[in-house]
Amino acid sequence: MPVSILRTLTCAALVAASAPVAQAEGLAGSYLAGRAATYDSDFAAAALYYTQALARDPQNPLLMENVVFAQLAMGKAELAVPVAERLLQSGARSQVANIVIAGGHAAAGDYQAILDRDPEQQAIHPLVDGLLEGWAHIGAGSVSSALKTFDRLAKDGSLRPFVQYHRALALASAGDYGGAEELFAAEDGRLASLSRRAAVARVQVLSQLGRNEDAREALQAAFGSRLDPGLEALEAQLQAGETLAFTIAPSPREGIAEVFFTLGSALNGDTANDYVLMYSRMAASLRPDHVDAILLSAGLLDQLGRYELSVATYKQVPSHHPDYHAAEMGRAEALRRAAKPDAAIEVLEKLARDFPDQPGVHVSLGDLLRQQEDYAGAASAYDKALDRTAQESASRWFLLYARGICHERLGHWEKAEADFRASLELDPNRPQVLNYLGYSLVEKRSKLDEALEMIERAVAARPDSGYIVDSLGWVLYRMGRFDEAVSHMERAVELMPVDPVVNDHLGDVYWAVGRAREAEFQWKRALSFIDPEDTDGEADPERIRRKLEVGLDAVLAEEGAEPLEVANGG
Repeated sequence: MPVSILRTLTCAALVAASAPVAQAEGLAGSYLAGRAATYDSDFAAAALYYTQALARDPQNPLLMENVVFAQLAMGKAELAVPVAERLLQSGARSQVANIVIAGGHAAAGDYQAILDRDPEQQAIHPLVDGLLEGWAHIGAGSVSSALKTFDRLAKDGSLRPFVQYHRALALASAGDYGGAEELFAAEDGRLASLSRRAAVARVQVLSQLGRNEDAREALQAAFGSRLDPGLEALEAQLQAGETLAFTIAPSPREGIAEVFFTLGSALNGDTANDYVLMYSRMAASLRPDHVDAILLSAGLLDQLGRYELSVATYKQVPSHHPDYHAAEMGRAEALRRAAKPDAAIEVLEKLARDFPDQPGVHVSLGDLLRQQEDYAGAASAYDKALDRTAQESASRWFLLYARGICHERLGHWEKAEADFRASLELDPNRPQVLNYLGYSLVEKRSKLDEALEMIERAVAARPDSGYIVDSLGWVLYRMGRFDEAVSHMERAVELMPVDPVVNDHLGDVYWAVGRAREAEFQWKRALSFIDPEDTDGEADPERIRRKLEVGLDAVLAEEGAEPLEVANGG
């Protein structure tokens, strides 16, 4: 169920449980703790507290449903099965319980039990229910019944592509690779474009037919010439003349795992993450080597903020698996989001050694080192990424821009400017590059006319970016066009009201036009917004305090800078 539905149910459960609270000591406390854990997507705590509540009210269907969901979300479907069965016996209808029960039947190889399910009480989703029936017929030994089921289901045009995909998988699992390829080849190979796994399935089917060259062409058509490590392994096997094993769904149990993964993938991004997690977790439970389901689950947990659980899930991918590279990239990101940058850097550095030719690894390492203000290390990582990135690649502008930032922070301005200008040669209207280069020129009081033109183009592209609007006001201030600067700087403060740099800039502009009291107000605001732990920030608290003491003109004189010409004859 989507999280909104789940939370509605927990609210209803509170009402349902309120009657026995007086007789069941601790029920309300355990329930409320479980409900709070549900809101935080803390599935381990939710499972613990709801189980405690259920021990005090064992017939409460809503508590049972919450326990089932929490256990499945943690990847512990085997612990959810007995509770799901009790929930079914109570006569309640529960989608998550039905998922768990169907998965339990498949894990036990009891395909007849899937075929005997109550179509109303045990319904999951029209596509899932139909595909489960088809694969259950395969498991029960009747391919013809399975194909009839797929034919019936395919009459719904919206479901047809997914049904045809599973029909092809079912044929391949039964050894009919020719029939599977007919489906994959239809409509110019449209079926293989459904997903990465669909494309790989076709490649494996073609190899099983002894058509490795056709399989290589299908691989290139689906993924292009630059392949990730997993796909490179397939290409190497094909080139060596090996016959690829059919691994996508070689058995009914693995076919049913693919059913749950298919729906989870289709729903991903269009519905609540914890709803999708039900399907990806069940797929991985039925098939522990289903790395795509593991990666989907880990990514969903990351998005839900359950970083530790996400990291643990990524680690389920074995180091010898071709997609280990992708799992480690995801683990590093989860560690970063968990505020463990050192651990994330360690993962990426090892990955860079193990996969030195993968530019994405070096980019991720560079980005993380740059965030940690290790600009020398980041620049080195971007060097490696650029060396491994094609000249025509659409990502080169960003790599040059990011490396330029590192050089600028290291005080290597000539290298930085060269990178920024090279980035703009590739993408002349990229607003963040125009702004960064333009603002840097302003701070160096160099080429102000060119800087103004760049920043005006950046503002035209991003009129609601406080940073860029601030740059426009600041270049006008630097050029002595104080009156023109005021409106832009005020707009920047509207867009970024608590940014210390923007408030400090507005104070300087106000001082320049003779509005001293307003300038002091803005400087005080800027001081209040400075993070005392941010030692690398552009806003200098000591300089701001000095401006409050003696004014901007005196501070500029102390610094040996040129004095302001106060606007409006002030």
